[in-house]
Amino acid sequence: MPSTLAGMAFVVSLLLALALCYRPLGDYMYRVYTGTRHNAVERVIYRLLGVRPDGEQRWGVYARGVLAFSVVSVLFLYGLQRLQNHLLLSLGMGPVEPAPAWNTAISFVTNTNWQAYSGESTMGHLVQTGGLAVQNFVSAAVGMAVAVALVRGFARTGTDTLGNFWVDLVRGTLRILLPIAFVAASVLVAGGVIQTFADHGTWTTLTGGEQTFTPAAAASQEAIKNLGTNGGGVFNANAAHPFENPTSWTNWVEILLLTVIASCLPRTFGRMVGDNRQGYAIIGVMAIIAVVSVGVTQWAELSAGGTVPQAVGAAVEGRETRFGVSNSAMFASATTLTSTGAVDSFHDSYTALGGGMLIVNMLLGEVAPGGVGAGLYGMLILAVITVFVAGLMVGRTPEYLGKKIGAREIKLASLYLLVTPALVLVGTAVAMATETGRAAMLNTGPHGLSEILYAYASASNNNGSAFAGVSVNTPFHNTTLGLCMVFGRFLPIVLVLALAGSLARQTPVPASAGTLPTHRPQFVGLVVGVTVILVALTFLPALALGPLAEGIH
Repeated sequence: MPSTLAGMAFVVSLLLALALCYRPLGDYMYRVYTGTRHNAVERVIYRLLGVRPDGEQRWGVYARGVLAFSVVSVLFLYGLQRLQNHLLLSLGMGPVEPAPAWNTAISFVTNTNWQAYSGESTMGHLVQTGGLAVQNFVSAAVGMAVAVALVRGFARTGTDTLGNFWVDLVRGTLRILLPIAFVAASVLVAGGVIQTFADHGTWTTLTGGEQTFTPAAAASQEAIKNLGTNGGGVFNANAAHPFENPTSWTNWVEILLLTVIASCLPRTFGRMVGDNRQGYAIIGVMAIIAVVSVGVTQWAELSAGGTVPQAVGAAVEGRETRFGVSNSAMFASATTLTSTGAVDSFHDSYTALGGGMLIVNMLLGEVAPGGVGAGLYGMLILAVITVFVAGLMVGRTPEYLGKKIGAREIKLASLYLLVTPALVLVGTAVAMATETGRAAMLNTGPHGLSEILYAYASASNNNGSAFAGVSVNTPFHNTTLGLCMVFGRFLPIVLVLALAGSLARQTPVPASAGTLPTHRPQFVGLVVGVTVILVALTFLPALALGPLAEGIH
C-alpha cells in the first residue's frame, strides 16, 4: 500500500506541475512564434544561411525547407559517424559501420532516436555532442515549426503563406529549447547526472576486479533528449543507467521534461487562433487519453497475474528497483505517449496487457500529448476528422475554427491518418513473413509478434523505444526500420503543411446555429471517440494476435 500511495503521489505531482506550466510556457511560446523582432544572434544565423527572415513562405516552399534541412542533416550526421576515428574526442573508437550509421542518422534527424547500438562503446564525445545532441535540438524544433505552421493555417485568412521555416526553426531552438535545456541540465548535474569529456577510466569493483568505463556529457544530452521528445541515451541502459538518471526525483524531472512542451502547446494554439477555449479542448482530449493509458498500465503492472508477481505485489522483473514498479510504469507510459523513446525499465518484461498498452499509446499516433509539435498537429488532424464525421451526421458542410473542411482538406487529413498504419502493418507483415526478418527474433508466438509490432510502431511513429527482444542491428531491420522512420516523419509533415496552406487561403465562415461548437465537452468526447475507434478498427487484429492473445493465454 505505501508504494502504491507513493506512486499515486508521483503521478499527481507531475500533473500539478504540468498544469502550473500550461499557461506561462504556452504564452511564452506564443510570443516567440508571433513576434516580429529578431535578436542579434538570430540575424547572424540568417545571414550565414542566406535567409530573408521577414520573407513569408507558401506551404510548398516551407515544406522544401524542412526536407532540404533534413537531408543535409542526415548527410552530415552520417559523415560524422563514418569519420569518427579522424575526429577529436573519439576515445579511440573506429568509424561506425555503414548500416548502423545510416540508421542512426535517419533516426536522430527524424526525432526517432532509435538506437541499434551501445552508445558508450560505439561513439566518442564529439559524435555524441556535436552530432546526436545537435539533432536532438533541431529535429524537435522542426516538429514545433510544422505545428505552428498548421496553426497559422487556421488563424490566417485569404493568404497563401505560413510564415518562414528558417525563422521558426531558429527561434524554436534558441528561444525555447536551448534555455530550458540549459536549466534542466544544471538541475540534473545537481542530482548526480554526470557531465564530462574525460577519457576512459578504470574502476575497481566491489569484488576486487577492474572495469573500464566510458564517461560522457550525459546531463546536457539527457536534458534535451527528454525536452525535445527524442529519447536517445548516451549509455545503452538509457534512463535506467544511474549516471543518466540517479534518483527518484531526477526520474520525476525527466518525465516532466518529456511532457512539458507538448502539454503547453495547446495553449499556444488557443492564443494564436484567438480563442483559449480551443486550446483547453485540445488539452482536454490529450488529458483523457493520457489518464486512461497511465491507469491501465499502472493497473496491469501492479496487479499482474501469476504466482511470483502476486507474491511480491507487482510485476517487478525488468523494473528499475531504485524507482519502483509504479514510477517505472509512469515513465514507460509517458515515453510512449510522447514519442520520446527514452526508457528507465525493460519494456519487453512488462505484462502482456501493460506492454500492449504501451503499443497502443504509439498506435494512437502519440497525441496525448505527443512529441513536441507532432502531438499538436496530430491532434488537430483528428479534430478535423471529427468535425467531418459530425458534419455527415447532421448533413452539412463541416467547419473547424471558421474554416470549411471540404474535399481537399479531408483527403489530406485522411492520407495523414493512413500513412502510419500502412507503414506499421506492412513492415510487421514483411518482417514476420520473411526468413531474414524472423531471424532476428528471440521469441516466438504472440510475444514474438508483439516485439515486431512494437518495433515497427516505434519506428513509424518516430518513438524510438523497443521491446528489445528482437535483434534489430541487422541489415534487414536497419534498412526497413530506417525507411519507416523516413516515411513516418516526412510524409505526414508534407500533408500537414499542404493542409495548412489550403486552410490559410480560405476566408472565415461565420458561425451559425448548425455549427458544431469545438470548445465544449461534447466535442472533446467526440475527438476521444474518433481517435479510439480509428485505432481499434485499424490495429485490433494485430493486437489480438499479439499482446491480447498473450494476456488471456
